[in-house]
Amino acid sequence: MPMTTEQRRAQHAWDKAREGVARYPGDYVNDAKGLPALIMNSGLMQVMAFLHGKGGRHDLLGAHLRDWLGEQCRTPRDFDGFMKTLVEMNDASRFQAITAEAFAWLKWLRQIAPACRNGD
Repeated sequence: MPMTTEQRRAQHAWDKAREGVARYPGDYVNDAKGLPALIMNSGLMQVMAFLHGKGGRHDLLGAHLRDWLGEQCRTPRDFDGFMKTLVEMNDASRFQAITAEAFAWLKWLRQIAPACRNGD
């Protein structure tokens, strides 16, 4: 039986949280918790540029989100391709759908990441 979209989000978030927490234990968890509010306040493209520009754990988190959006929304997984696609996008409803999908995935990530840090 195929997984539902929610199950796939959860599985992907679980895999990425384990990787992020293994590399940046507390920082990845805190960044994951704060990312939805940052996107809400600044916008998806601005936040993705910020994460990429900061490098390190921030870029890893951005890469994890781009990976999911690439799988679910068929956007490029690389930073330059992702940003170019969004900048050139003429369909506001598609842009909103991509942002909504980012929030849906981040809902899972911010709940799962602390469990990964605690070894659960």
